[in-house]
Amino acid sequence: MSTPDTLPARRPARFEGPRRRTLLVSGLLAGGLALAGLLLPAPYVVESPGPTFNTIGEVDGQSLISIEGERTFPVSGQLDLTTVYVTGAPNGVGSLDAVGSWLNPESTVMPLDLVYPPGTTAEEVDEENAAAMTSSQEAAVAAALRELGIGFTEELAVAGIVPESAAEGRLREGDILLTVDGEEVDGLGNLREVLNAGGGEAAEITVRRSGSEADVEVVPTEGENGNYQLGVFLSTSFDFPFEVSIALESVGGPSAGLMFALGIIDRLDEEDLTGGRHFAGTGTIDSSGTVGPIGGIRQKLIGAADAGAEFFLAPAGNCGEVLEGGVPDGLEVVKVEDLAGALDAVRTLGAGGSPDTLPRCTDS
Repeated sequence: MSTPDTLPARRPARFEGPRRRTLLVSGLLAGGLALAGLLLPAPYVVESPGPTFNTIGEVDGQSLISIEGERTFPVSGQLDLTTVYVTGAPNGVGSLDAVGSWLNPESTVMPLDLVYPPGTTAEEVDEENAAAMTSSQEAAVAAALRELGIGFTEELAVAGIVPESAAEGRLREGDILLTVDGEEVDGLGNLREVLNAGGGEAAEITVRRSGSEADVEVVPTEGENGNYQLGVFLSTSFDFPFEVSIALESVGGPSAGLMFALGIIDRLDEEDLTGGRHFAGTGTIDSSGTVGPIGGIRQKLIGAADAGAEFFLAPAGNCGEVLEGGVPDGLEVVKVEDLAGALDAVRTLGAGGSPDTLPRCTDS
């Protein structure tokens, strides 16, 4: 009785000669193409949990936040910023990695073109992340000092004009905003307040242009978020009364702003903010203290839980993702909309209060 192991030996002529070589070459070619397909980049990037960093602790033996020229106070507990590993930027991961990541509940696989515009280079990604990190640090310092009542100077300049907007032909790149409807512009927060108070009526704007003042009129338009906008891109410059340095070169992007601001306040405020408890969180921040949503919230929750955090401060704009993705066991999530709310949460929980008394992502 024949077996597969002996079949070729009984009919050797069938597998010899050119046909055997053709079959062998074809099989090797097909296998090679299949292997190449698994190894070649696929149009996806993968997000996975990254490490956490205590903003009131040290990194490589150096304080993550250093303040010179102002008195600081001892701190306790942890105020961790959270991170996400992004694999495949900006050309995509290998197909084999993509398949493996789809099977990993801690990872998220995203289409490449939703994250990076076509043609983006690795250098451009690094530059953008570094610029966003620098901007978030400056905004965090401004928000922290504003919350503590410490004065500083903030200047808003027009960095670009939105095509076909009301500002086109009226405001110019390089204009520095001085007043809007007679109110001094001292930051993004009060600019937003003045424009919203106008309800879309024409705004009288005084700018400093080429060394002299000029008056222009612009009709703001309502944005998708309900705020009225001038139709310009703004750059911000600050003059702080003392130096704040943040030593975290290996992390990019804007999402650590909230935790930077909390860390700065904890060092400048005599009050023991955390009560020795372990907090983690995320969120962009602007100089007025408004907290914005970020990417990778699911991975950041997992990273925080793995690091032993008890409480997680999540931007209100991410609550839908928090509820959809679930919260790791042992982690209490608090919803925050601004720095003041985040501070109230940390103080309440640090003093032994219940998270049930604070805004939650389960709130309607």
